[in-house]
Amino acid sequence: MSIRGKVAVVGIGHTPQGELPGRSVEELSVDAIELALADAGLTLADVDGLIACKSVQGLGNDVAVGPLLGINPRYSQCLDYGTCNFSLHLAVQAIVTGMASTIVLCYGANARSAKVDFGAPVTRTTDLATASGLVHIAGPAALALQRHRHLYGTTDEQFGWLAVGQREWAAKNPNAIFRDPLTMDDYLAMPYLVEPLRRPDVTMISDGGVALVVTSADRAAGLRRTPAYVIGMAEQSGIRGDHTPDNLLRPWLRDAASSVWSATGLGPADIDVLYIQDPTAVWSLQMLEYYGFCGIGEGGPFLAEGHTRPGGDVPLNTNGGQLSESYAWGWMHLVEAVRQLRGEAGERQVRGVGMAMYCSSQAFSKAACSILSNSRDA
Repeated sequence: MSIRGKVAVVGIGHTPQGELPGRSVEELSVDAIELALADAGLTLADVDGLIACKSVQGLGNDVAVGPLLGINPRYSQCLDYGTCNFSLHLAVQAIVTGMASTIVLCYGANARSAKVDFGAPVTRTTDLATASGLVHIAGPAALALQRHRHLYGTTDEQFGWLAVGQREWAAKNPNAIFRDPLTMDDYLAMPYLVEPLRRPDVTMISDGGVALVVTSADRAAGLRRTPAYVIGMAEQSGIRGDHTPDNLLRPWLRDAASSVWSATGLGPADIDVLYIQDPTAVWSLQMLEYYGFCGIGEGGPFLAEGHTRPGGDVPLNTNGGQLSESYAWGWMHLVEAVRQLRGEAGERQVRGVGMAMYCSSQAFSKAACSILSNSRDA
């Protein structure tokens, strides 16, 4: 079944991002939902679906958020790890199959104010991972970068353009947490956090709520905001884990890329703005290559040439990403994609945006991507 142009994002909302003490993940989710509905020009009476993303700090699920909203929607679900892409895909499937017509998606976190400990293994082999020091995402990501350096000669300076470029974009974003200038000299002078990763290569932890309103394209046409139509989407699991050869490099990302390009007939040259969920800059390096924005192993020189920075031909994470805007499990990336498609991104607005892409992943488990357009017939 083709989903091209049948479903659209029509509302976006988010709380401030940073430190918001005294607010539960459910309360932050509800705050964001109310803002997203107002943005869409809709009310709770128009909603018949709720998809929540379970937070690491609290329930954050549909059963916990629903009572605060005061609704019993026809359709409700909770994803253990939404990263917005997976939540969006579930919403699209529900709408095209007639299970719901208008769905709110939400995420909330208070990890910063609650001082949640993220020093835990990200793999299933817990004992081995702990003994090897593979805690937090930074451990295995550092090994992945070491592997990339060994295979392709990627240098610290080349890789550093991801963090520096994200900060350049964040400086134009009033929602970003980190907006102070970061030069390449500043970056290279910093000590390693987990060699060869420095602090700017790894996400901060922040509080905040984010929500989107998703509905059918027919209904979207009558609303006040420019719809962001879903043109294509794909997913791919990597659940074999370390049974997959060279799994540090997550080669299964290439399969998600092949699926979305094949299904849509599009390619990297058709994408005007690119968003990559980046709990670590290593994920951006990998996905730039696997999705074909540069050749395999060519990510370092590609970054050094400035393609992803302001003024480049592949604007990447124009919000500043997780490295500089906020943590939010990548949800703010999709919010920014919608803003760019509407022409509402202010100083960081890229000219002539008609197509946006968001690529995300759950560590070493699975990948997802979505392509959005401000034209239903794209």
